[in-house]
This record gives sequence, C-alpha cells and structure tokens, in this order.
Amino acid sequence: MVQRIGAEEAARRLGVSRQTLYAYVSRGLLKAHPDEDPRRSFYLAEEVDRLARARRRGRRPKEIARSTLDWGMPVLESALTLIEGGRLYFRGRDATELAESATLEEVAALLWQVPLEIAFPTVLPPASPAFEALLPLMADRPASESLLPLFAALADDAATAAWRADRDAEARGCGTLVRQLAAAALRRPTGAQPLYLQMAEAYGLSEAGAQLVRRALVLCADHELNASGFSARCVASTGASLKAAVIGGLAALSGYRHGSTTARVEAFWSDLGTGDPTNRIRQRLERGEDVPGFGHPLYPAGDIRAKALLGASVAGLDRGREIAARVEDLTGRPPSVDFALVAVRRALSLPEGTAFLLFALGRSVGWIAHAREQRETQALIRPRALYTGPRP
Repeated sequence: MVQRIGAEEAARRLGVSRQTLYAYVSRGLLKAHPDEDPRRSFYLAEEVDRLARARRRGRRPKEIARSTLDWGMPVLESALTLIEGGRLYFRGRDATELAESATLEEVAALLWQVPLEIAFPTVLPPASPAFEALLPLMADRPASESLLPLFAALADDAATAAWRADRDAEARGCGTLVRQLAAAALRRPTGAQPLYLQMAEAYGLSEAGAQLVRRALVLCADHELNASGFSARCVASTGASLKAAVIGGLAALSGYRHGSTTARVEAFWSDLGTGDPTNRIRQRLERGEDVPGFGHPLYPAGDIRAKALLGASVAGLDRGREIAARVEDLTGRPPSVDFALVAVRRALSLPEGTAFLLFALGRSVGWIAHAREQRETQALIRPRALYTGPRP
C-alpha cells in the first residue's frame, strides 16, 4: 500500500529542515505530489526513505562517487528530458505522444528551442570530396564502425563552432549536422527531406514502414544523461564544436553496453531460429548467459519506448512480440528499446546494422541539445577522482 506523508514527516525522516526539503524538490531529488488542499503537498514515504538512505550512504566519499556515476542521484541540471513514473518527456511533452505524429526534425526544434524552418532550411551544404573518397573504403564495414569516420569526413566544424554568435546560423548548422549524419548512415548525398522519408526511399519502405521508422527516430531522440549524451556535454564544455560533440556521442554509442547492444540482440535473435523460442531461451539462461535487450533500471515496469514500438500495427513485429513475451515470462524482464529497434529492423527487412543507425540518427538530436545547453552554462565539466592507489 502506498503511504503518503506530509512535509513535516518527510523532513523528519530526512533529518533536514522544511526549507531544505523544498530545496530537494526544486532540484529534482524528490517529488511533491499535489494534495486535495491546493495549499499543501504530500510525499510518498517510499521515495522519502530512498532519498534518506542515499543521503546516509552518500556521506562517505567513495559512496558519493559510486552512487552518482552509476544510475545514481542527479549530478547536473537540464531542462531537456524527464524520466519519471515510467514515462519519458521532452521539455514536458510526452515522448510517446509525440511519436504518434511528430517527425524527428520537429522534436529537434522542440529540444533546441528554435523554429523548424530555421534549423532545417531547404538549402543544402555542398558535397564533400573527402566523403566521396571514403565511401568505397567503408563498403564492407559494419554501421557501428563506419558511421563515425564517414560523418567526420562530411561535416564541417565551422558551422557550429563555439565562437559563432549568430544563433540562426548555429541552428542551421545543427540541422545540417543531423542531415549529414543521415547521409553518412545511408551512404548517399545529403538530403532535405525529413529523415524518415529519406530512409523510406533508401530502403523502399511502405507507408506503414516509414511511419514505424519515424516513430523509432523520435523515441530515440534523447534519454537524459546516458553515456553518449553525457559524453557530448563533456566535449561541448571544452569549447569544441557541436560536430565534435556529435562525434563524442557516436564514439560512446558504439560500445556494447550502449548502442551496440543492438548487435548482441541480433546475435541472440538469430540463435533462436524459428518456431517457439522458449526452449532456446531457457537453455541460454541455464548456461548462465544473459539475454541482451531486456530490463532497464529507469523503467522497472518496462521501457515505454519499447512498448510504443512493439505495439505498432505492423504485421512483421509479431515475431518480436513473441520473443519478448517468452523472455519476460522466464525472467520477469520486459524488453528495452535496444530489442525493439532490432524488432523494427527485422520486421521491415532492413539491412543488418540499421537498428544501430536508427538509434544514432535519433539520438544525434539529443546530443546536440545537450551540447547547446552545456554551452549556455559556460562551465567546464571537470569532476575530481577519488584516488585509491598507493600513497606517495
């Protein structure tokens, strides 16, 4: 049973004053829920007790470092993305609702706080000889390896340099970066169409398939301070260009604990063969092997992004839904967005590696948003390390 407590009891459990309690609320460490009396709020005892335990643990320096860097307490302020109550919000807008009809470009305009027509004009940048020369050399390389060098060869640092004072010009540069990343992903000239239409044309998708791709791109647009988003912020905090921030995000995304989880999901899926996957999943678990693409610390009841993708009315998703149901029956862990992106890729018969590309293209919008927000602070991200080696 959910226990509600008032401000006085919440402050007592935390061992702080009422003023400090309200400061915790304003910093996002604790949520105040509206009461029937509009002059008062209540708190959930479970949330208060969890914060109290974190505060007690956090008084030890080693625990402070561990609890903030590993799915722990918030470490910096951001007005971009909120993950709360099992939902995902972009600047206060429900991401799954946006995914019903918005394009990635419209979500970019929302996160960047610039007009759509300024960020994504019809004028396109000139072709890059370096990009054209590199294309044949990347022909046999997987998407997770080829995307970064192709993008680096195509994009221009000057368009989003820190010294650029013209905000409209910077916004155009941001939109150009997203389009150039799409060109690198699709290995074709930079286009002016919305990204989902460019992908639909490149892969010969039906209208239903194009809409599923559009939905996936929007749902991947940002996810708070994940590893790649934080990497982009760190790069931007040094005064580097936004192109450099995107490259930092791509480098982080390529890791097997982040965007390249999709490659592990692909291997797992292929191992299941056809027919009822239950026995093969059980055998895998009995061998002590993990099942990639399931469970997410921020969504105990299930990744809302995966639900939105797997719930789409596309017949090819039936196999993905079946596998997800069998895994959840056996482990209790619902699918994450990584599994859902692979399900989308397979449902639409897209080339292997496209799940990673969908993740990267969508998330590029968030990397740029984080980088721009970090620039506004004029602060260098430079935490201190807790030294554990031998003393001099």
